Amino acid sequence: MPVPPFLLWRPGRVQRRIFDAVLAAAVTLVCLLSAVESPAAGPHESAWVTLVASLAMGAPLAVRRLVPLGAAAVVLSAAAVCLATGLVPDFAFPGPVLAAGIALYSVGAQVPGRRAVMALVAGAALVAAATVVADDSADGPGSFEVALVVLVFGVCWLLGWTLRERRAHAARTAAQATTQAVTEERLRIAREIHDIVGHSLTVIAVKSAIGSHVAAERPAEASAALDVIAATSRSALTELRRAVGALRTDPDFAPTPTLAELRKLADRAAEAGIDVRLDVRGDCEVPEGVALAAVRIVQESLTNVVKHAGPTSCRVDVEGVPGELRVEVTNDGTTARRPAVDGAGLTGMRERVAMHAGALTAGPRDQGGFRVRATLPYEQPA
Repeated sequence: MPVPPFLLWRPGRVQRRIFDAVLAAAVTLVCLLSAVESPAAGPHESAWVTLVASLAMGAPLAVRRLVPLGAAAVVLSAAAVCLATGLVPDFAFPGPVLAAGIALYSVGAQVPGRRAVMALVAGAALVAAATVVADDSADGPGSFEVALVVLVFGVCWLLGWTLRERRAHAARTAAQATTQAVTEERLRIAREIHDIVGHSLTVIAVKSAIGSHVAAERPAEASAALDVIAATSRSALTELRRAVGALRTDPDFAPTPTLAELRKLADRAAEAGIDVRLDVRGDCEVPEGVALAAVRIVQESLTNVVKHAGPTSCRVDVEGVPGELRVEVTNDGTTARRPAVDGAGLTGMRERVAMHAGALTAGPRDQGGFRVRATLPYEQPA
């Protein structure tokens, strides 16, 4: 499930300070208006007392992110005093409640664990007690208003707590997605390098052994083996540079291997002593990812034939049908050496097939030899 962007958005420090300063000024003004008596009743306290009380309820909100518990303690205490003493008349009690609710919201959003719950309980109890005292003086809110105060405090705190939990969950989800993406990219690069280096080094190892064996008696054959080694090395270096380019930040415009590469793989295996019969038929206009997977599967299969089967015959069949590419590599196994079924190469093939929701079977044949069969489905353009 994608993470909503607004949950990960964080305003800058200057933006937060400006917003909190404006909020504190607005709440102070609301509390100032709440503390002013109605003209009919006439004022019963000095103007400076009203101003100080209003600042005590509103100004701490400017630092609510830095010291949420301290700001909440000052705001809740000031609101309780104003309500208990009648400084704020009964018809204007929502002003102090608004200031205290914002402070408790900040506690829920900023303070984790038990301290946030304790702040909610203590704040609600303090202001509720103040409203009871004011009710005894016949000037404060009644029991309905007491319940309303507790409800508002609980809702404000719960909103802050919910936002904090959602943000924490979004951050964990984003971190997990990043870790998974990095892991998948490493596996992809590991498969590419294994397929490229493994195939080429296998051919080089076989031809170097042949060249060393016949160097004294058949120098022409040894020279041909060296030519194969040189060509294979150059080709491996080219493909390796392309794979390593995926680790760089610069864009890589090298073309992705296509099914045309299968002929080169067959020729390279033939140079290592394998009689390869390649048959590509059907609709082979497939997506780049499917073509790359097919090329790497054939490459790894031929590498295993060169490495484990020795000089033998091998058949590569690639068939394209609507919505699916089928790949099959078989060898007759005349030297009776079978490839390991749990190696990194076959694991890489399974991963490539799984990326396309396909199927892979690999194992010995009843009549001898080894078979690798893969199906790579893909969506056809409408």
